[in-house]
Amino acid sequence: MTVHLLFKIAAVGILVSVINQILKHSGREEQAFLTSLAGLILVLMWVIPYIAQLFNTIESLFAL
Repeated sequence: MTVHLLFKIAAVGILVSVINQILKHSGREEQAFLTSLAGLILVLMWVIPYIAQLFNTIESLFAL
């Protein structure tokens, strides 16, 4: 995992939180929720390959 990925996750978090607050104050609760959900899905798509690699490493370590 690189530092670049951590910075991307932090940037998405900041951007989603700002957009979320703007949408909530303008009375668009549904769009705020969908924005948060989209940010979560985006970050999960970036992190899932690293989680799969971790499980493969653990499996090979214990020879399961």
